[in-house]
Amino acid sequence: MLVERIWPNNRLRNFHYLVACPETGEALAVDPLDWKLMLSTAQARGWTITQIVNTHDHADHTAGNDALKEATGARVMAHAGAAAKIGGVDRGLAAGDIIRVGRSVELQCLDTPGHTLAHVCLLSHTDQPALFSGDTLFNAGAGNCHNGGHPQALYQTFAAQLAQLPDNTLLYAGHDYLHNNLGFTLDREPGNSAAEQLLAQTQNVAAPDLPVLTLGQEKAYNAFFRLQNPLIIARLRERFADLPEAPTPEQVFLRLRELRNSW
Repeated sequence: MLVERIWPNNRLRNFHYLVACPETGEALAVDPLDWKLMLSTAQARGWTITQIVNTHDHADHTAGNDALKEATGARVMAHAGAAAKIGGVDRGLAAGDIIRVGRSVELQCLDTPGHTLAHVCLLSHTDQPALFSGDTLFNAGAGNCHNGGHPQALYQTFAAQLAQLPDNTLLYAGHDYLHNNLGFTLDREPGNSAAEQLLAQTQNVAAPDLPVLTLGQEKAYNAFFRLQNPLIIARLRERFADLPEAPTPEQVFLRLRELRNSW
């Protein structure tokens, strides 16, 4: 499986992805906002875009669908629950569905509500798994729930699905918010050495050159995976007097998400 991470350099800090079969050169376009850049990148690599997938229905992930489909004839796929809102979807996706690219690439659909209630992440069937997480999971952070989402659903997605994936899973998120998210970690857990080290290593690194990190690394500095950390809990109880001394992981997650909304 070949992966090209594309940086359109827009104000929303989107990442786009091309996932290609090394045997046939067929490619899948993931969340094509800047469709011209995706098309020119594919052409430069000698790849042919045959499919498009949207992780969810927000315009910064879907707005390039029509033009890219017209230019390539690619089929459009999205969560079945988001298809009507997106429009022009050729295949509605559900949990467990497989997207095949060329002869050698398989991506499994995970139904991952939270940021929106109809959101898919894509997990590769490769020796080292890769997760295309859209706006569900970011490096050092979690998606917001402002526009059609629900924080309890997001917690369930993290706890029941994402946290259970292999630690060596590569993370390909829908946006770059790394430095702000690391700042939030250090606000909630001062002295987190993994966060401090990563922030120092990447402080002057431009988004296109940021390293691709793993879920195992995320668990060391992403507060939304560190729900039983005593310092995180203690500092939350300073902010939320009603939080019990031994809160559940869900209670911690929801209060972290609430704080991040205005941080």
